[in-house]
Amino acid sequence: MIDSHCHLDHEPLYSDLKNVIQRSKDIGLKKLLTISTSFESFSRVKDLTKKDDIIFGTVGIHPHESSKDIIKSDQIIKELKENKKIIGIGETGLDFFYNNSEKEKQISSFKEHIEASIQTNTPLIIHSRDAEKETFEILNEYKNNDLKILMHCFTGSIEFAKKLLTLNSYFSASGIITFKNSNNLRNTFKSLPLDKLMIETDSPFLAPVPNRGKKNEPSFIDFTASTLAEVMEIDKSKLIDITSNNFNKLFFN
Repeated sequence: MIDSHCHLDHEPLYSDLKNVIQRSKDIGLKKLLTISTSFESFSRVKDLTKKDDIIFGTVGIHPHESSKDIIKSDQIIKELKENKKIIGIGETGLDFFYNNSEKEKQISSFKEHIEASIQTNTPLIIHSRDAEKETFEILNEYKNNDLKILMHCFTGSIEFAKKLLTLNSYFSASGIITFKNSNNLRNTFKSLPLDKLMIETDSPFLAPVPNRGKKNEPSFIDFTASTLAEVMEIDKSKLIDITSNNFNKLFFN
């Protein structure tokens, strides 16, 4: 089992890392991808990848931070070359729900991440909220570049998912899929091909039922896996094998 998106640099995970990792291993997690969101975050992510063999990381600036932390594609490429356990680019994308950063800054940052992805053939981890149209339009500009796309914590519409499939995108299910009011999201995932699915915690956020409201951690991914297996009408063990193989295909091929 693989957690395709967590934030081990956030509290309370960071200060309890040894126990968090042990609980992850106890439930069968083989890899954790801890995600960079800012320059400060990335410095911790680099350090975290050295703490345990199962921890891998990404380099990138979250759309919320894109007005403050201006990153260029050559900076991303340099970090990828210098750090072998940094295997993804992001978390990048667009968030027009909170608008913590100006739209133009978000778009510019997103494109810098995409350029770095193209030049290095490294997967993009994408956050998209209230920005389906703009996210797809930008990605579609690069459709001839065989982008490697992972839509993290996907909560978009079926229509958005279908468009993203034309770009060969992958989709990661978070604890949100376990929430009582997530019927539409479950139906969207049910419509997706199995070979495009992954699972994540986005911990310490979005703890799945029955732990909703608590601080999330990677070991809680078991509940998300159970729910997604029910949605896809397959055995949980098969779902775990498929999502793990999908992760390894995207990040290690």
